[in-house]
Formats: sequence, C-alpha cells, structure tokens
Amino acid sequence: MVAVFILYSVIALLAIIFFSLREFHMLQLNGYKTPEHSRWMKKNFRRYIFPLIALVSGVLLFAVNAWTYLLPIFCIAYIIIALLNKPGKKFKKPLVYTARVKRMMTTFFIITAIFLISAFLVALKGEIGPEKNIPFFVPQAYFIVNTAVWLTPLLVPLSNLINKPLEKAIQNYYINDAKKILADMPDLHKVGITGSYGKTSMKFYLSELLSSQYETLKTPESFNTPMGVTITVRRDLKPTHEYFICEMGARRVHEIKELCDIANPLDGIITSVGEQHLETFKSVENILNTKFELADCAKKNGGKIYLNGDNDLIMKKAHEYPGAILYGLGEHNNYRTSDISVSDKGTDFTVTAPDGSSFRYSTKLLGTHSVQNLTGAIAYAHGTGIPLEKLAMPVRKIDSVPHRLQLIDRGNSVTFIDDAYNSNPNGCRMALEVLGLFQNSCKILVTPGMVELGAKQEELNFEFGQESAKVCDYIVLVGKAQTVPIFNGIKDTGFDMERVFVADTLGDAMSAVYNYKTDRKKIVLLENDLPDNY
Repeated sequence: MVAVFILYSVIALLAIIFFSLREFHMLQLNGYKTPEHSRWMKKNFRRYIFPLIALVSGVLLFAVNAWTYLLPIFCIAYIIIALLNKPGKKFKKPLVYTARVKRMMTTFFIITAIFLISAFLVALKGEIGPEKNIPFFVPQAYFIVNTAVWLTPLLVPLSNLINKPLEKAIQNYYINDAKKILADMPDLHKVGITGSYGKTSMKFYLSELLSSQYETLKTPESFNTPMGVTITVRRDLKPTHEYFICEMGARRVHEIKELCDIANPLDGIITSVGEQHLETFKSVENILNTKFELADCAKKNGGKIYLNGDNDLIMKKAHEYPGAILYGLGEHNNYRTSDISVSDKGTDFTVTAPDGSSFRYSTKLLGTHSVQNLTGAIAYAHGTGIPLEKLAMPVRKIDSVPHRLQLIDRGNSVTFIDDAYNSNPNGCRMALEVLGLFQNSCKILVTPGMVELGAKQEELNFEFGQESAKVCDYIVLVGKAQTVPIFNGIKDTGFDMERVFVADTLGDAMSAVYNYKTDRKKIVLLENDLPDNY
C-alpha cells in the first residue's frame, strides 16, 4: 500500500513546487531581503490564512487520531493550491531564474526532500512493521508530508537565510573583480548619480550629451544596486571607454556608500531628495544623509559635486560642500535655466553658465522638471569641456526615458503620458503639472497610488487625490483597498464623484478610459504601476 502513499506524496509535491515558485517570485521582487519579505508577508497575511488553518487542523486531527479520515480533502486542497499558483503570464515581471534563485531552489528542495524521504521511511516502516493494519496506513507519514506543504511559505525564505553566507561570498568575489577592473583603468572618468527621483532620467540625458564627444558607458535600465553596477562593469566596460556613468539607488541608510565603495566615482550628481522609501529609511533626514554619501565620496576623491539647487532639502546640506556646483531654475544656481516655453510639442529654454555665456535649447521632453534634469546634464557636460552650443543637437535628440513621462500618441482620439515607473509625491506633482499643460483636452488620470511611504502613505495619497481633482476631468483608481485615501482626497475637494471610477485591474481601468464619451482628445496620465508584490 506504499504505492498509494507515493501517489499522495506526488500530488503534494506538485503543490509544493507551484506554491514555492510564487514565494520565490515574491522574494525576488523584495530584493532577496528577508526582513523586507517578512514585512511583505505580514501585509499580505490573507495569502497564508488557509495554509495556517490547514497546518493547525492537521496537528489537532493528528492529536485526536482522526487525521486519516480527512486525507482525501487535503489531497483536493493540494490540487487547488497547485492550480492557484501555477506559472502563467499574469505577472508584469515574472520570476527570473537567476543563478541565485537556482541555488535557493536547490536548498529549498533539499529541505523538502528531507521531509518527503522521512515520510516515506515512516510509511514503509508501517507497511512492513507491526502497524501495517492501521486503516489508511501510517498517519505520521501523511502528517510529515502535509507539514512540508503548509510550511512552504516559511521554507522559501529559510532557504534564502541558509544560503546567505554563500551568496555573500559569491557577491564579494564579483564585486572585488569589478573593483580590480576599475582600478586597472585609472584614466576612466567615473560619475555617480543619485536622488530620490530623476536619477535614471539624468543618467540617460547625461549619457546622450557625453556620447556626442566621449566614449561613454552607463549602467543600463535601473541597474543601480551593487550587483547591477558589478554586472555592468564586468560585462560591458571596455578599455576604450572614457566615461562611466553609474546610477546609484538606495532603500536603506548607507547603501550609497556601499555603491561608492565599488565604483569610487570622482564626480557626483544629486538630483533630488524627497519622501520615498520611508518604510525602510524611516525619516527624510536619513534619506538626505544617505544621498550625500555620494558627495562625501566626490569630496574625498577631489572631484566635483553637482547639486539640484532648486531642492530645499539638498540646499540644507549644500553649504557643507563649498565647491559644489548648483543647477536649476533659481537665480542662485551656477547653471541657471530661464525663459522656459512649454507646449505639447516640447520645451524651449535658455541655460546660462557661471562665466555668463548662455544658449537656448529645444527638447522633445515635457515639464519644467525635465528641463531641470537637462540643465544638470548640460552643466556636467559643459564642465568636461564641451561648449554649450555643441550640446544643442544632442539635447534636441533626447527622447523620453521609458515609463517616465513618456508621450505615446495613439492617433486623434487619445494620447498617453506613460509615467508608470515607481512614483513618489514629488513625481506625482510633476506628472499632474505636465497633464495640466494640455489645454482644450479631456484630462484623465489612471493610478493605483503610491506605496513604500511608511506611516505617511495615507496622508500623502490623500493629498495626491486633492491635487488630482484640481487638474483632471476624470480619475480612474486601480485597486479598491489601496486607493481609499486618494478617493477620500478627491471627495474632499467637492469633485464630481460620478467622474471617478475604481477598477479592480488595469484592464478594467483602460476599458473605462476608452468608454468615456467626449468630443475632445483624451490625454491619459498613467501614474505609477505597482510591482506584482503589491
């Protein structure tokens, strides 16, 4: 009768595989950080109510010797778990089977194998031993199998913890190799870019400008973590490169210093400091000090630091860096932007350098914040020796960074402003400002709101709702639970709530957008796109 137990175990193993794949996916989206993943599990506790009830029920049934009579029910439960968690195309960013994930899976399945082999040995003992006449075989064996299934959400992060020393050693090997490659290129000019927002756009803009004169490498996409920078250096850096632009992201205190220890940039650009990732930073002061770890590195290396002089938080610390070069729209900036003219076709603006020279530029980009970032890129490029007038053509050629206020025209009926990358309060205000530029249009906002704002999340989303009501004709919220503060903020302004629609999914939201009847062209702002773990 061991064959029946094996069949039962195979069904359970199928549930374990699919259940664990979903957990590995969420762990990957949470950056492989066990504390962050634990917080995510706590927030999404409803996912684990059924496994918890099943585990407790199993223990109780085993204690009263009634376990075996419910085995068919548990077997059906496994099949349901497998179906609910089977891999599919429903994720925006599916699980990537990196070498690290494969190592974690190996550890996880070794742990699972220990459970299943132990259960098999117990079942085999019951089959050939004195317990062989117990109805439906040996309860202990089935109890072990069931425990392996219900503990899967804990065994996945446990495999991550077990592998932590190995992963640290592997990372250190690659990081040290990247450091050696950089050290062997003493003439390479390295510039770090960080900020609560705008750093990716600044990286793309600066790369376009420097590439017009120098052989330039930038970290791709959002490769702004230690391993992202390391991969870029080891895979893409060539002896012919003259400039290396390194984007530096952070979610915790001292993570910029960690990146500086790898790239060791001579120069730095700080684009902004604001309320983002407050859940992990805990305070704006921590964010400010962490971003300025880049300035400390540039100061130590005798390089230049470029600061967004229009950012109030940055200006709180700017006096600590007397040689800092300020850029922005304010009169006090070293590189100052003026005479901004904005339309739905783009923006014209004038930049004046510290020596008094100036030049007027045209760009396809929208919004004063885009001009602000362009001014910083122009300032740095000019500082390398490129004349202002020679930057005119590269500035004109710059396209929007994907998902960052990217203008997508769908013909006469609708134009999308794709600002779907992870948003923050300042970014939302900027996006609404751009939406407001489109006169004589039907302005529609589609958003799931902002996340990772800690204790201030409800307050800031409420304010976002208030600001949206001042600009929009229609507002579509995605996700009923998380958008309640935005909904309340909109309602607080006296906005016509008949023009507010709360959708369950992005697909439902887009259907609502296309169903709105208007004789004006629709301008649709897609503000933020929550990752799958939200």
